Amino acid sequence: MTQPMSIIAKSLVRERLRTGLSLAEIARRAGIAKSTLSQLEAGNGNPGLETLWSLCVALDIPFARLLEPQTAVTQVIRRGEGTKVVADQANYQAILLAACPPGARRDIYLLLTQPGADRVSQPHPKGSIEHIIVTQGRALVGLTDAPEELGEGDYICYPGDKEHIFKALVPDTQALLVAEQN
Repeated sequence: MTQPMSIIAKSLVRERLRTGLSLAEIARRAGIAKSTLSQLEAGNGNPGLETLWSLCVALDIPFARLLEPQTAVTQVIRRGEGTKVVADQANYQAILLAACPPGARRDIYLLLTQPGADRVSQPHPKGSIEHIIVTQGRALVGLTDAPEELGEGDYICYPGDKEHIFKALVPDTQALLVAEQN
C-alpha cells in the first residue's frame, strides 16, 4: 500500500466511525458501491479525485482531512506556562490549556487518589483524549510506556485510546480529569 493510500484508508475508517454511519450508508451517500468503499478502507484501489470528494461530502469533512495523518501526541504544560491572557481591571489570569474540537464530547472528573493503588487504564474508544491537571500532590501520569511526573498545577494531555496510568506519588493526591471523545 502506498503512503498516501495508507493515510486515506485510515482516514476513511476513522471518519466513518466518527459519524456512526454504516459502510453501506456512507457508500450510498457518496454514490459509490459498498464494495468500493470497503476496498478503499482496506487500502486497496486507486480512487479518483471525484470519488474522494464524494466521500468527503458524505462524511461532512474537508478534503484535506483525508490526507492528514492523525498522530496521537502527549502534551505537558507546567504550572505557570501556557498561553496567558491577563485582565486589565482585576487580579485575574486565564491560561488556555486545550480547546475543544468541534463535535467532541467532554466529561470532567475529580480524581481523589492515594499511593499504592495505581490506576492502569486499558485503551478507551478510538480518538479518546484525556486531559489531567494535578491540583494537589504529585503523580505519575500518561501513557504507560512514557508517563510524566506532575506536580500541583501541571497539565498533561495524552491519547486515551492507548494504555495509560495514573499513579499517586504522595498521599491525598487530587486531579481534574477531562475525558474527551470525538
